[in-house]
Amino acid sequence: MIPTSEILVVTTPQVAAAEVAERAGRIAHQIHQQVVGVVENMSEYMDPTTGVLVSLFGNGGGEETAKRLSQLVGSDVPLLGKIPFSVDLREGGDAGVPVVISDPESASAVELYEIAEKLIKRSKSLLGVRLGIVQ
Repeated sequence: MIPTSEILVVTTPQVAAAEVAERAGRIAHQIHQQVVGVVENMSEYMDPTTGVLVSLFGNGGGEETAKRLSQLVGSDVPLLGKIPFSVDLREGGDAGVPVVISDPESASAVELYEIAEKLIKRSKSLLGVRLGIVQ
C-alpha cells in the first residue's frame, strides 16, 4: 500500500455502473485513500447526422456518484468532467493512439484536457513528495 495514494473514480452515466463506482470509492476511503474526484465516461453521444445528443447509458451517474462520495468522506468530491461517447475515442483506443494525439480538437480530447487541468491545479499535490512503501 502507498500511504499517500489517491483515487480517481470513473463511472458511466448508467445507474448500475455508478453504484459499482461508489462502492470502489467507499473501499478506497476505508483504506485511507483520498478520493480526488469522479469522471463520467461514455456520457452523451452526438448523432453526427442530426446533431442531437443521445444518452445511450442514461444520465446522472457521475453527478450522483460525486454527491454520494462527498457525503461519505465529508468533503467535496467533485465531478471533474464528462467524457462524451464518441467514435474518435474508440478508434484511438483500438489503434493504441490516445485521442488527445489522434484528434486533439475532438470533444473527447478537449474534455480529457480539461479534466487533466483540474487535477493539475488541485491545491494538494504529491509533486516532490517521497512515497514510502508499506509492506
